[in-house]
Amino acid sequence: MDMHNLLTFMAVATLLVMSPGPNGVLIAKTVPLFGKKAGFSNVWGFVAAFYVHGTLSIFGISLLLVQSAEAFLVFKLCGAAYLIWIGIKSLVGAFKAKRLDVATPAQTEKSSVSQRSAFIEGFFTNVLNPKVSMFYLAAFPQFLSVNDSPLTAYALVTAHSMVNLIWFSLMVLMLSRVKNMANNVRFKKWLSSVTGVIFIGFGSKLALMKAS
Repeated sequence: MDMHNLLTFMAVATLLVMSPGPNGVLIAKTVPLFGKKAGFSNVWGFVAAFYVHGTLSIFGISLLLVQSAEAFLVFKLCGAAYLIWIGIKSLVGAFKAKRLDVATPAQTEKSSVSQRSAFIEGFFTNVLNPKVSMFYLAAFPQFLSVNDSPLTAYALVTAHSMVNLIWFSLMVLMLSRVKNMANNVRFKKWLSSVTGVIFIGFGSKLALMKAS
């Protein structure tokens, strides 16, 4: 694979990463409420999920999701259910939002747990999105030759991951400026409500999506 193919793939991947989707909505919800560390945990969860999608695509397992209607149905319904669950959880959080004026040691520990939860949430939000695997299945044949090794394919996955890491890290840094607004109970309720509805919308759209 030459440099031209790599740069072309990165350009296509950049457009995919920058397009509106569940990852961006999750970052927009996490950072104002839980801070930069939780946001970066989301991002690293996204990155880890790319390698899962890449591995499945490289070894042909993702092809089963496209060729088997039953496998695709199960996978997309799992992803849809997870997105809808995040949305419902956000809506429930909107009704339970309370102002925290003074941080306590117990709250500090909870923040640490939230970072681990943020990584898992980011990972599953991305790994259960069949559109990523479908993108790899469509892109790999165009940018890889028969003689290329799996390591070359992983180079594309790494390039995609780095684009994702840079874009969403910038988003985390920008959104961290409004973290203090989250101390306002009205803002917290509004943000949780909006992101909850959006996630439910993404989940519903995914549930209705058909394999191409």
